[in-house]
Amino acid sequence: MAPAGARPFAWLSLSRRRNRISQKQIGIFTRELLTLLQAGLPLDRALFVLEDLTREDVALNGMIGRVIELVKGGSQLSAALERQEGVFSRFYLNLIRAGEAGGALEDVLERLSDYLERSKELRDTVSTAMIYPAILLTMSVGSLLLLLTFVVPQFEEMFETAGKELPVPTQIVVGIAELLKNYWWALFGVVLVLVAWGRYELAEPSRRLVWDRRFLGWPLFGDLVRKVEVANFARTLATLLGNGVPLLGGLSIVKETLGNRAVAERVDIAMDNLKEGGALSGPLTDAGVFPTLALQMIKLGEESGHLTEMLERVAVTYDKEIKITVQRILALLEPALIVGLGIMIGGIIVSILMAIVSVNDLAF
Repeated sequence: MAPAGARPFAWLSLSRRRNRISQKQIGIFTRELLTLLQAGLPLDRALFVLEDLTREDVALNGMIGRVIELVKGGSQLSAALERQEGVFSRFYLNLIRAGEAGGALEDVLERLSDYLERSKELRDTVSTAMIYPAILLTMSVGSLLLLLTFVVPQFEEMFETAGKELPVPTQIVVGIAELLKNYWWALFGVVLVLVAWGRYELAEPSRRLVWDRRFLGWPLFGDLVRKVEVANFARTLATLLGNGVPLLGGLSIVKETLGNRAVAERVDIAMDNLKEGGALSGPLTDAGVFPTLALQMIKLGEESGHLTEMLERVAVTYDKEIKITVQRILALLEPALIVGLGIMIGGIIVSILMAIVSVNDLAF
């Protein structure tokens, strides 16, 4: 019997997962709050209406209720949102704070809403494109396992009674089938070890940095990672600068939104260069991480005094580049998976046919 305290802790863990607020929910909160404020409602009244509209979403509704209590107590919206630990990013909070200071909360919410929608579109573009290859890979592995664990063993008895040594390809296939049959549990163990090792490697900052540098060097996939990070960098920094956040402060926030530590490291160097009176494009160019087109556009924006506008153009440009790169990867990946699966299945079938022909020759 499990200890008495085990069940409550399990329910607590499940409850935390259910009450976690996603980026999609934050986007809904931002868009609906903007709509209510644009309709002329004061902030406290808009929050009350928003609480009523989200009753079916327990996590979001509870968060809005806590924000209302803090706002009623005299807190600013940014302070109330900051008290919701782990929900709103530093980027989000700084924009809300800047909007309150400048009396332009609606404008900031509109920019935030557009930013969140575009970021979601970017993530959806990449994740949706990977669904079909993932399904194809899963079906490929499943088909091979089915052949090796159920089909091949059906022929083993016939081969054993033939009394003749099997062809080498057949011996290899039968050996793999027996290995899977007797040590299938080890396969799951290997997968678990690999997952645990991957998490261990990515958990420590120095090892994560090494792996992120390697990811950038991968053919096709490295180019996709680089473009995703450039689009994220440009869109986030443009949004911050457009709402009055200083460049150094904006870079500090942008660094936290980047997924690749190698790119974030270059942003750190750019910040140091700016503190010494240098330009943003210089260290980014020396790093060799950002694409040439993005660097030229950033440099042009610095020289012309229109950095925010050029960063927005960079984001739009690389959103399109990401879609093209994803399509290119899929165009190569799908045929490679299909051909690879065909070769492996064909090899198994041919090895079985070779053994059958060998047995028939012995019979004659």
